[in-house]
Amino acid sequence: MRTIITGLTLALTMTGSLWAQDVLGREPAIEETIQSQIDAFLQDDFETAFTFASPNIRNMFRTPENFGRMVQQGYPMVWRPDTVTYGDLRSIAGGLYQMVIVKDVDGNLHYLDYRMQQIDGEWRIAGVQILQPPEVSA
Repeated sequence: MRTIITGLTLALTMTGSLWAQDVLGREPAIEETIQSQIDAFLQDDFETAFTFASPNIRNMFRTPENFGRMVQQGYPMVWRPDTVTYGDLRSIAGGLYQMVIVKDVDGNLHYLDYRMQQIDGEWRIAGVQILQPPEVSA
C-alpha cells in the first residue's frame, strides 16, 4: 500500500511539473513574427505567411497554398482578424508559448497559444492551439 501511495504521489508531482509554467517578459521579436504572418494572411499572401512557419509545419503542409487552405478553414479568425492583442509569453515544459487574443469580424474573442521556435536566431511558429476562453467570475 505504501508503494502505491508513494507511486501516486510521485506521478502527481511529476505531472504538475510537466505543466508548470513561467510567465516571461515580452519578446517583441516573437510578437513581430506572429503579426507579420497575420499581416500576410490579410493580404492573402500565403507564400510570405508560410515563411514564418517552422520547418516541421512547412514539411507537414508542403506548399503555401495547402498551408493557406488550412488556415482559412481551421483558423478563420487568424486569416481575417478584426483586432489582435498579445497576452503572456510563457515557458511550458521547455517550450515557449505566446498567448494571442483575436477578436474576429463578428466580435467574438478567440484565445490562441502560439508555440514558438527559434531557428538560426529567427522566431518561427511551430504550432497554434485554440484555447478555452477564461471563465469570467461574477
